[in-house]
Amino acid sequence: MYNESELLPLSGLQHLAFCERQWALIHIEQQWEENHLTAEGRTLHQRADHDPDEWRDGIRICRGMRIRSLRLGLVGRADVIEFHPAGVGAMRPFPIEYKRGRPKPDHCDEVQLCAQALCLEEMLEVSVASGAMFYGQPRRRSSVEFGTELRDETERWACKLHELHAAGKTPRVPYQTKCDRCSLYSICLPKSTAEKSVQRYLANSLASALAENAK
Repeated sequence: MYNESELLPLSGLQHLAFCERQWALIHIEQQWEENHLTAEGRTLHQRADHDPDEWRDGIRICRGMRIRSLRLGLVGRADVIEFHPAGVGAMRPFPIEYKRGRPKPDHCDEVQLCAQALCLEEMLEVSVASGAMFYGQPRRRSSVEFGTELRDETERWACKLHELHAAGKTPRVPYQTKCDRCSLYSICLPKSTAEKSVQRYLANSLASALAENAK
């Protein structure tokens, strides 16, 4: 169990699952640079979690609710949590995360949403079986089931989050095509700082030095 002072931002799980170097640049080096994609995402979040709470068709809708898990060492704010009737005097939480664009091929968004569910389960002592992603392009919900595989993956990322934070170092990672759409591209310089690029540079430098000495 972690204490309150050791809690790390839950939103960092999405950054970490997307790219370990991106997470470190943002959360260790405090680097940030916005592009039109991040601006659209920020606007979508503001619309989602800054409106007042309300009741709608018997469902309690809470926005910007603070959540945390001492077991996973995470703290953050949920965009929207709907509380659905679940029997006499009982309400079942249903977290909804808002993202710009379309669903991604990896699980980084689902990991962030699942972490919210795990926080709610710990805080409210209830089971949270599912939630939803709302993407700005299709403008509709995509259901997410919190099965064993996703829960285990989320817990592994939470452990990794604390390991990297304790190490305090920004890792090098291989360049990927997804790097081109990252707002931190000009800070990260993935093609020149990627692990393979550094190894190639060192090998070439050593070869040049040996050749010069052999003359």
